[in-house]
Amino acid sequence: MWDPGFCSDPCQVELLPGIPAALARLQSAGFKLIIVTNQSGIGRGFFTEAEFWMVQDRLQELLKPVEIAAVYFCPDHPDRATNCRKPGPGMLLQAAENLDIDLSASFMVGDKESDVQAGVHAGVQAAIRVDPSADGLAKIGRNVWVVPDLEAAADVILRLGD
Repeated sequence: MWDPGFCSDPCQVELLPGIPAALARLQSAGFKLIIVTNQSGIGRGFFTEAEFWMVQDRLQELLKPVEIAAVYFCPDHPDRATNCRKPGPGMLLQAAENLDIDLSASFMVGDKESDVQAGVHAGVQAAIRVDPSADGLAKIGRNVWVVPDLEAAADVILRLGD
């Protein structure tokens, strides 16, 4: 996945091909779509929380008609990380409490190992890492998958979530 680094400019937000369709499939199947994101750029002083929310607003515009149910972010600097910073499960646990979510019937999808670990630590049904270099679908551990794109992640979720 293309990662612009510390994204604080809404003009930098771009969707990779297939993302809106994959998210729409999940939403149509009844899944709540929630973003949990480390944002150490705030903790490092690179940008403000207001700039973060402008980026999130732009993302939501690009995803329409898909709706993100909630966004949780952790501004911690990596050197002063609390349990909210992934790989800690804090943001997932908070989302589960706030939105009455059963984590054992939920899925964590991300593009970093810390995303997978946060899901595992939170007790999700499956943690899925999106890695464009992956050669197809691979189960690499108990309830841990690697897929090449979000469309493949949606396939796994829809199959396991039945």
